[in-house]
Amino acid sequence: MRLEWTDPALDALEGIRDYIAKDSPYYARRFIERIFDAAGKLQDHPRMGRPVPEADRDDVRELIYQGYRIIYRTLPDRIQVVTVIHGSRNLAGEEIKPWEVG
Repeated sequence: MRLEWTDPALDALEGIRDYIAKDSPYYARRFIERIFDAAGKLQDHPRMGRPVPEADRDDVRELIYQGYRIIYRTLPDRIQVVTVIHGSRNLAGEEIKPWEVG
C-alpha cells in the first residue's frame, strides 16, 4: 500500500526538527529519519497502529514513536499520515481535527 505524507504532517516534522536542532542538528536529522522509518512500516502493516482515542473512528490510527504520535488515516488505496504531535497533546478540545483536513 502507498504511504502519503500530508503537508500539515510535513510541517509538523519541520517544527519538531527545528526544535531539536536548537540543541543538536545531527540528532534532529536522525530523529526525523527514524519517524519516516517507523511510518514506512505501515505500507506492509497499515493496521499496526492503535485507533486514536479522540477520533472514535477505526480508520484513524496512530503509531507511538519516542513520545510522539504519528497519526494517520487508512484509505482504500493508501495510508495518509495527517500529523505528528507530542504524545502529551490531547486533540479532544481541538475544533478542527487533523484527520478532518484534506
